[in-house]
Amino acid sequence: MSGLYLHIPFCKQACHYCDFHFSTSMALKGRLVEAMVREIELRRDYLGPAAHINTIYFGGGTPSLLTGAELDTLFEAIHRNFSVAPDAEITLEANPDDLTAPKLRELAASPINRLSIGLQTFHEPHLRLMNRAHSGEESRVCVQLAQDAGFENISVDLIYGVPAEGHGIWLHDMAIAFGLGVPHLSCYALTIEPDTVFGRQLTKGKFLAAPEEFVAQQFEMLLQEIDRHGYQQYEISNFCQPGRESRHNSAYWRGVPYLGLGPSAHSFNGHSRQFNVANNPHYVQAVLERHEVPATVEHLSLTDRANEYLMTSLRTAQGCDLGHLRDVLGVDLLGPRAQYLQELQRIGWATLSPAHVLTLTNQGKLLADQITLELFQAE
Repeated sequence: MSGLYLHIPFCKQACHYCDFHFSTSMALKGRLVEAMVREIELRRDYLGPAAHINTIYFGGGTPSLLTGAELDTLFEAIHRNFSVAPDAEITLEANPDDLTAPKLRELAASPINRLSIGLQTFHEPHLRLMNRAHSGEESRVCVQLAQDAGFENISVDLIYGVPAEGHGIWLHDMAIAFGLGVPHLSCYALTIEPDTVFGRQLTKGKFLAAPEEFVAQQFEMLLQEIDRHGYQQYEISNFCQPGRESRHNSAYWRGVPYLGLGPSAHSFNGHSRQFNVANNPHYVQAVLERHEVPATVEHLSLTDRANEYLMTSLRTAQGCDLGHLRDVLGVDLLGPRAQYLQELQRIGWATLSPAHVLTLTNQGKLLADQITLELFQAE
């Protein structure tokens, strides 16, 4: 089983925290869809001649800006070139301001069967701070409209760690989100990236990030509420009702191959990664005029693959299988790093099962990046 990821690089406006590739000009949207159809044809064998597609994910950017006709065009190309499982999970990321009743009826008539809605917060001042295009009321209403349109498989995004005097706003956001009755939540700490509005404001002293302790406290509150409402944490930032994991993202964390389409999209075939150019005009020109995909290919050594497995598996509830790491990827942590593994267990940051599966505790999840870097292997 493999996955398809389609990057739709258009947004109505730039969120102040976002460093993903996108454009606020829609001038190339039609041509870009045409180019993505051509890329599908050019790369139909990337995952192997008999690749069976189990998940399709429209990310961005803002994929909900695509028209019904544009979605139809992409789906027709996908089905012409790939074998798609009848029960494939097909996700579309969407912003609340796009999810009107007519738009949702259009999406419900398409193959889309899962929505990932970028709510972020219900607090109006925080929405304005982030430069989001929707209101808190639109967030509440769009989920209900989506459910009324027949969408039951819904995920919503929330951001915590936004500077505030206390934790009341975050507690209120969580209470509303749980009240929506959706089966999946993705919750991310606000991260200040250099090439963003917040990053530039931080450098100029015009924005002050929340203290690490404040962010950690909100993460701990999140874990308490998740447990209280019967959700499971199956990855550091992802939570679901039992059995309602994102199949697409879970496959990514397990190292399942996938094909990324569109500007800035990444692909992985088990042995190498490919990174498409993050430039809409260059991408369109190369694909439509020269019939080539402008991309950089990175061939992965066993050490690269081992480090990737460490990084992704330690974020999940299943943990890192140290036996797999040793027998398949050639990295033995049970011998050379036994003392560090024992220390992680002693201070309560990780557990090690009798089957040699290393799993981070709630406290360890707060320090996942630090622990992973400590275990990374040098070439």
